[in-house]
Amino acid sequence: MKSPVPVVTILITYLYFVLKLGPKMMAKREPYNLQTLLVAYNAYQVLFSIWLCSQALKVQKPMQLLKHTCKNPSTNREFQEVLSNGAWWYFFSKIVELLDTVFFVLRKKQSQVTFLHVYHHAITMFFSWGYLKFLPGEQGVVIGFLNSLVHVVMYFYYMVAAMGPKYQKYLWWKKYITWIQLTQFCIMLAYLFSIILMDCKLPKALTFFFVGNVVIFLYLFSDFYRKAYKKKPKTESQSTNGLSNGHAKTVKDQ
Repeated sequence: MKSPVPVVTILITYLYFVLKLGPKMMAKREPYNLQTLLVAYNAYQVLFSIWLCSQALKVQKPMQLLKHTCKNPSTNREFQEVLSNGAWWYFFSKIVELLDTVFFVLRKKQSQVTFLHVYHHAITMFFSWGYLKFLPGEQGVVIGFLNSLVHVVMYFYYMVAAMGPKYQKYLWWKKYITWIQLTQFCIMLAYLFSIILMDCKLPKALTFFFVGNVVIFLYLFSDFYRKAYKKKPKTESQSTNGLSNGHAKTVKDQ
């Protein structure tokens, strides 16, 4: 997608549906029971995220990822194909993830459609398109690898949570999902600053835009963690089951 028109169209359609059309459409309807679909969807996301991680490792070994922050793309044609293919599928995955919000709307969980949730989904998709258009080379591999690795854990959690109340006992590690997210953002921030400090030949405006949004993510996710886990203990029916790309899920919301 060389033109921003398709991306902007998708984003506008997404925002219009989840914020206005969807809630209006569901106002006089019963919520849809999407349990089976959610289990299948989250299982797909786990497998697809694993595959995306494998694509990143085709570009560089794990310990080499951070050593080539300013490295220009290889002239090897096969290497470039792997890099471009992985970047395109990463962008595709961010479009698919917009369904997270659509499912909330169809289940009449509009309270879960928070600013953090919508902002995270929309801006991440825009980021991935920006990388495809403005940041050729290996620089985006680190961010894509980290995000996909986190999503393996995250969507596995949501898959188990969607299976029903009897599986809640296996989700004792729920609050650590937010810690994993915060750690991811800290590593990304350090990586982006290294690009700036080493004066890499990359569009600086876009890099600073990335830095600004990672800082916003750190603040919003930290605020979520503070509100969800630092207050007095909630009743079992109200206890959170973690963060779904920027929203709290409760046991009764599964």
